[in-house]
Amino acid sequence: MFPIVECREIAKNVILQRIEAPRIARKRKAGQFLIVRRGELSERIPLTIVGSDPADGTVTIIFQAVGKSTAELESLKAGDSLLDVVGPLGLATHVENLGTIVGIGGGIGTAPLLPIATAFQQAGNRLVSIVGARTKDLIILEEEMRAISDQITVTTDDGSYAKKGFVTTALQELIDAGTKIDLCVAIGPVPMMRAVAEVTRPHKIKTVVSLNPIMVDATGMCGACRVTVGGKTKFVCVDGPEFDGHEVDFKELVMRNRAYLREEKEAMDRYLHKDGKCMGSAAPGAGTPGGAGKAVVTTGGVS
Repeated sequence: MFPIVECREIAKNVILQRIEAPRIARKRKAGQFLIVRRGELSERIPLTIVGSDPADGTVTIIFQAVGKSTAELESLKAGDSLLDVVGPLGLATHVENLGTIVGIGGGIGTAPLLPIATAFQQAGNRLVSIVGARTKDLIILEEEMRAISDQITVTTDDGSYAKKGFVTTALQELIDAGTKIDLCVAIGPVPMMRAVAEVTRPHKIKTVVSLNPIMVDATGMCGACRVTVGGKTKFVCVDGPEFDGHEVDFKELVMRNRAYLREEKEAMDRYLHKDGKCMGSAAPGAGTPGGAGKAVVTTGGVS
């Protein structure tokens, strides 16, 4: 069992949990994730390791409650325990001093961006951050990103906070201003990552995205998380989760992520009305974490 030592809401339907997992805390690197399971009959949920403290043996996850499995996870409090926490999984981010890094986080995608951006900043890079969400209530980790950034822009689609517009607009403004960008790292909803890749493509700016497909065993055996990158099949759990955004087949990724929408909705409806009693209303949307960013419903996806 893995005790939860901290659990709090940091934005609307967005939960931070700190979990005792000493071995993972000692070994994890930026970009890696873990699999959590609440109980014997629960789904395996892949979530990015947002942070760790080797001294007290804890790891931090952040997820958005958007479906049955994440709603069950949200119901846990400090003092409760998880049955399984497995990791660190996936390939760590390749970090080196390149020059200027632009880190873009969309919605809950800012959570997996934070450890990656921190690693690049600590390697001596100049970090320019763009943090965005649909509305003010979904902006997360702004202060944490501000603390490590040489320059930061915050956007909201509806203009309810900071700069009105999309993260891609802020990115285009940087490019138009003549900013030399050595690497762009974008994490968030699939449409956002695809749009960022299309903005950087004509300028030949290397762009890395972190993918969040349906995932089951997270060891490369089941093939559920397969994606096409550069015309070749890759498994996100062992080959990723980070890939060249200019080579990802985003159309296929969207199609595969929608494969179980009906089952996800039915599972959430049963959860909300179990025993004939309404448990409350579900958060809108399903699947992507971050708008979003990785924390998924009844079928998984790195968050």
